[in-house]
Amino acid sequence: VVNLHGHKTLSASAAGDGPRQVNGMGTGVLIDPRGYILTNYHVVEGVSPLQVTSAEGRTVVARVIAQDPSADLAVIKIAPDDQLNVIRFGSSHDLMVGEPVIAMGNAYGDNHSVSRGVISALHRDVPVNETQQYLDLIQTDASINPGNSGGPLMNIDGEMIGLNVAVRVGAQGIGFAIPVNQALDVAARLIRRHNETTHWHGVEGRTLIVDGRPVFRVESVEEESPAAAAGVKAGDVVTAVGGKAVHRAVDFELAMVDREVGEPLQISLVHDQQARASTMLTAATPERRLSRVNEQAWSIAGLRLAPISEDEFQRITSRYRGGLRVTAVRPGSPAQKQNIQPGDVLVGMHVWETRTLENVGYVLTQAEFDRHRPVKCYILRDDRTHYTYLPVADSVRR
Repeated sequence: VVNLHGHKTLSASAAGDGPRQVNGMGTGVLIDPRGYILTNYHVVEGVSPLQVTSAEGRTVVARVIAQDPSADLAVIKIAPDDQLNVIRFGSSHDLMVGEPVIAMGNAYGDNHSVSRGVISALHRDVPVNETQQYLDLIQTDASINPGNSGGPLMNIDGEMIGLNVAVRVGAQGIGFAIPVNQALDVAARLIRRHNETTHWHGVEGRTLIVDGRPVFRVESVEEESPAAAAGVKAGDVVTAVGGKAVHRAVDFELAMVDREVGEPLQISLVHDQQARASTMLTAATPERRLSRVNEQAWSIAGLRLAPISEDEFQRITSRYRGGLRVTAVRPGSPAQKQNIQPGDVLVGMHVWETRTLENVGYVLTQAEFDRHRPVKCYILRDDRTHYTYLPVADSVRR
């Protein structure tokens, strides 16, 4: 469990007031020893720089890998000095009202605070505002205070069964947590999107509970994918990838992190109680996927985009980690109306980086993209960063 903190700029609260800067704080849980951390989106939103402090008191800067505002979850990454201790996962499929629980977090900025209580109710839906609500939450009377968000709700065995997310304002002894099974499914989806900016596998699967234990079962396999070439089939249960044990979808996606294109990975499978092993070669994300993204960007925003190599981008600027070159602008499109020009470099949309076409494809599918019209875009031109707002129409989105 780690503490998250940094500065967050809030918009003006009244006419004549300017934006103000506050100290943001929250909590995160380590889900992989290479420094991958799961937390709430609202904890990291707008925080810069985002800093992580461990239980030993070491502080490092983190970067956001992927986020889902509609689920209020984010995955961030730190560069660890040494091997990190990962939290143990329980399961939220068999929780009981009255079961004792422990909440841990950075309550009011006090590092690694612990409170205890019981599960008060299950399957609670909690509205946030007119456009968002939390679904199927765990309710607890363990104290969940500001700063606890993103921390674990644990059972008496020290296993994480939920991710602390909210407290009802003005109420005593009412806090909420996202069930761990739900949170880890979202984390798997986020890590997959991060992976697919460089490589892919072609497996669609889900976590199932079999005899009280989680297993990752393949639901389908894309044709001509690395998984298909390795003989992976629907109904297979994946038990290991590249020497890493797989129990859940998030384990499978984490096993694919930081792999080189063309790297051989041994994959262990079970089908109808028969175990077998195969070798899967990772592959670059196919052009057909990238061309689909480009067609979306063309129809929605009027932009045709092309990747820029890391070396070439560093010759342009070192202020960003990457971007996409605008190669064409459709006449009469939102992009042309905002004076975006061929040769410009798109480095971000709304809160997301646009280092690859897969990044853009991810942004275009987000509910957050729909809620933030016009969409803020960050453009690099002549070594200066400009921002503009694309008025994306409902009719175009549909």
